[in-house]
Amino acid sequence: MSAATRAEVCAVACAELFRGDGEILAAAVSGLVPALGARLARMTFEPDLLTTDGGPHLTAEPVPLGAPAGAVEGWLPFRDHLWLVLNGRRHVVLGASQIDRYGNSNISCIGAWERPARQLLGVRGAPGNTRVNTTSYWIPRHSPRVFTEKVDVVSGLGGDRGAFELRAVVTDLAVLDFDTPDRRMRLRSTHPGVTVEEVVANTGFELVVPDEVPQTRTPDAAELRLIREVLDPTGLRDREVPS
Repeated sequence: MSAATRAEVCAVACAELFRGDGEILAAAVSGLVPALGARLARMTFEPDLLTTDGGPHLTAEPVPLGAPAGAVEGWLPFRDHLWLVLNGRRHVVLGASQIDRYGNSNISCIGAWERPARQLLGVRGAPGNTRVNTTSYWIPRHSPRVFTEKVDVVSGLGGDRGAFELRAVVTDLAVLDFDTPDRRMRLRSTHPGVTVEEVVANTGFELVVPDEVPQTRTPDAAELRLIREVLDPTGLRDREVPS
């Protein structure tokens, strides 16, 4: 079997976000790679994880990306989804147009609120998600435009503003976390072929960088088979992280 691609390394890194979560809803709402990671986690080390078809159906088994739901074991209308949010029974993987060193994120607008240069999604559910749920982030293009000194609008709360738990940020270059005394962002690992200097150069603020930075783990043969033959046989993952 050929070596893992960058997209496959990212998928496994996203799967690792859910390690130890048990029976909670994996709400990977920010893209294909975290959805793939959540389903991979359920098929390997987190069998009690709840996964959906991308819509309101809780599936008996993880479904391939882009495929219709097979056996359905539950229905999750919006009101019930909100109950899970308010009671902390979700681990959500969000996206961000901007994110700062404490994990404050922006999906609302770029520029001054009164006259933005670019309108985005609005704050949507980010305040509630970050206040009462475990939250991680998926950033498919690691750059100083995203990892910025200050976000223009605080949509999702950072560790300095009362976030419940910010677990990690997975990007196309690295995995970052907030395991520091002051909850600043730390470089946890770099993906194969990526240097620490490359991550630092693509981050618009000073990262906490340990003396030794390990490499992000690569998928094993069983995980590669599940990714390539079961969960994403059409290679949708490469749309987000090209090889």
